[in-house]
Amino acid sequence: MTFEFELLKTDSRTKARRGIFHTPHGDIPTPIFMPVGTRATVKTMSSEDLVKLDAKIILSNTYHLLLRPGDELIKEAGGLHKFMNWN
Repeated sequence: MTFEFELLKTDSRTKARRGIFHTPHGDIPTPIFMPVGTRATVKTMSSEDLVKLDAKIILSNTYHLLLRPGDELIKEAGGLHKFMNWN
């Protein structure tokens, strides 16, 4: 499966859009709250809190991950999702 954006609705006045972002890991409705995981963790919330909020996606900065812990460690863990313990 590839990444695809399905447009559901556009506001003619503001040009705002609502849709679904289809990814290999699941569908993400937009707009959506996207917490940011610095070095593969969301600093202000636990994983349990993120699950309770029904977070569908966590943004990760690949440059920070490259610097530390490094791509080899993430590969050894089975990829970023397994490294973060996030489905």
